[in-house]
Amino acid sequence: MPQARWSLRFAVAVCTAALLAGCQILGIGTEVREQAFQPSNNPVTFDNVSKNDKLVELAKGQHPRILATYGGEYSDPKLERMVAKVVGNLTLVSSNPTQTFRITILNSPNVNAFALPGGYLYVTRGLLALANDSSELAAVIAHEMGHVTANHGLQRQKLEAEEALATKVVSDVLGESPTAKAALIRGKLRLAQFSRNQELEADAIGIKSAGSAGYDPFAAARFLQSMQAYADLRSVTGASDASLDFLASHPNAPQRIDLAMQHARQFGAPGIGNRDREPFLAGVDGMLFGDTPDEGYVRGTTFLHPRLGVSFSVPQGFVIDNSAAAVTATGPGDIAVRFDGVAIDKNISLTDYVKSGWVAGLEETSVRSETINGNEAAIARAAAGGWRFDITVIRADGQVYRLLTAAPQQSPQLDDVAQYVGSSFKVLSAAEKAALKPLRIKVVTVQAGQTVGSVAAAMSGVDKKLELFRVLNELAPGASLSAGQKVKIITDQY
Repeated sequence: MPQARWSLRFAVAVCTAALLAGCQILGIGTEVREQAFQPSNNPVTFDNVSKNDKLVELAKGQHPRILATYGGEYSDPKLERMVAKVVGNLTLVSSNPTQTFRITILNSPNVNAFALPGGYLYVTRGLLALANDSSELAAVIAHEMGHVTANHGLQRQKLEAEEALATKVVSDVLGESPTAKAALIRGKLRLAQFSRNQELEADAIGIKSAGSAGYDPFAAARFLQSMQAYADLRSVTGASDASLDFLASHPNAPQRIDLAMQHARQFGAPGIGNRDREPFLAGVDGMLFGDTPDEGYVRGTTFLHPRLGVSFSVPQGFVIDNSAAAVTATGPGDIAVRFDGVAIDKNISLTDYVKSGWVAGLEETSVRSETINGNEAAIARAAAGGWRFDITVIRADGQVYRLLTAAPQQSPQLDDVAQYVGSSFKVLSAAEKAALKPLRIKVVTVQAGQTVGSVAAAMSGVDKKLELFRVLNELAPGASLSAGQKVKIITDQY
């Protein structure tokens, strides 16, 4: 978990943003009227790469960056076959059946899917874990294929370039006047409205394609609701890299779900179409869930990193978020903890490192040497901007780690929390590292007498077991299980 790797992942995410089709955060309440949507008669697809299309070559060049941002490809032959089958079925009913798409499963726990102009489609294992059948996966992939066939990526690039030029002209001519500000706001609204219409257009194309391929056309609305339920759950338990999630880049609202239902009803009443659930569940069975060994694991209030061989804990009531930038935890009273690693010369003492200028508001007289569970350490205090900080720096096996605890100026809890977190840091034994296993999806068959609560209780390594179990299996409050029903659980026992 070196700091340099976190920075690289963030930089790559920014570099690829301009090429993603549609996919922008919207913060406006402008009502959108549904229009007659039609795909492009001349879509830019993967096949065009051989024709030396510069824009498609540019999209092709972004592929390695996408992989770097989202943890690389996730390799699982049976999962890949299941996803490829869905893509194949959708291609058969495409308005241009000769077009080629390249689907990549990304090794990321974030729930996301997107497309690049060259026919490159991406879906994360996090999204696959949330889906419940092939029809929901088809709805997502068909939506992204709709972006490609409608040339949304290229259209958006053109509009963004026009808005950028208009912004420069307005700024140069009108400066900071109210008229200038109004013009800039109108430009942003135009771009937001354009993005919103692209998403609705991709929904319409996708639902039509999925329904024509024989899948349940109501799956799109159903999965939008599942994603919102999952987002709501994560907002309570703590999210990981929310900026890389589908709902951060695809606008979601009751109106969008209502429109999806309207498109689906063109095929008939709910209950039509194939959900193809058994093959889907067989494909995701055993799939990795959550963080990888390279990122470390969160188990309740403890963070453990098997590759680095270290762990630390936070008090009860805190929620740990293992993100691309750092491991953070938040707790009652606005207290926060941050954990990361830094490379420093082994000949530099930790007290000298603390005093080297990277800590704002450092109280130099507070800097002292300590030993924490046999490891060299330095502890200090700082104050800035109405906050007080505890800085604990630890050297273990040649690597230096930082535990920073922040609390409001008047908080009486800083000392207790910092002491708890700092003293919990330890180097894992070989046996402890070997015992750590990643979480996976396990498909189980409900036995007679089992309830939602009893099956959910069998999950391990996750918080809010009951709530997560319901979301992962699309179970409404009050819903029950039937003997023989297959459901997904999360466990490190498999």
